[in-house]
Order: sequence, then structure tokens, then C-alpha cells
Amino acid sequence: MVESSCHCGAVRLQIDEAPTEVTDCNCSICRRYGTLWAYYAPRQVRRAGATDIYLCHDKMLEFHRCTVCGCVTHWSAIDPSLERMGVNARLMEPQVLAGAKVRRLDGADTWKYLD
Repeated sequence: MVESSCHCGAVRLQIDEAPTEVTDCNCSICRRYGTLWAYYAPRQVRRAGATDIYLCHDKMLEFHRCTVCGCVTHWSAIDPSLERMGVNARLMEPQVLAGAKVRRLDGADTWKYLD
């Protein structure tokens, strides 16, 4: 079990397992947020705490941030049939990420992994 939280602790996530890889995306929003995304099925993540939601561009993803400190905690898909969500792995303890492979995604142009 992995625990993750925003800076102030008002939003907490519990995840079934540590990520084996994370994605460093350079699209316009991820670059600005400074996130590393770990992907899970929504059923693997338990969430607690109030978040504000931001919808960008094509309105396919809801980006959640803490209403108190503003940390981006995760994204969820608008379409419930998409069995994937992204958890901001930068909010996990560093030792949790020690063994995770970092994959670079060219979200600014090709939407292909660079490795």
C-alpha cells in the first residue's frame, strides 16, 4: 500500500501498489504542473479530501487539485469506460519512486514515448 498526499495533507490517496514506471510528459499542462504520472485503474486508488477540477483543451480529463494548497493530485477520465487514471507520483515519498523507471512522453508534439 502506497500513500500519497498534497502539501497540506487535506487530499490523500491510497494506492494498492508502488509504480514500476512513471511518465514525464512535456505537453502544455503537464509541463506547467511539473508532474510525474503513475497510471492505475480507478479501483486501485482510494481518494479522500476535497478537490477543485480543471478541464483543459479537449475536455477528456479532469485534473484534480487540493482546494487548500493547490497541489495537483491526480487526473481522471471523463469517459467512465476508460479504465485508467493518473496519480501525481511527485506527491509520493521519494523512496517509493526509487525503483521506478521514468519514461519521457513527447506530449508537446508526437504523443510518443522517447525511449
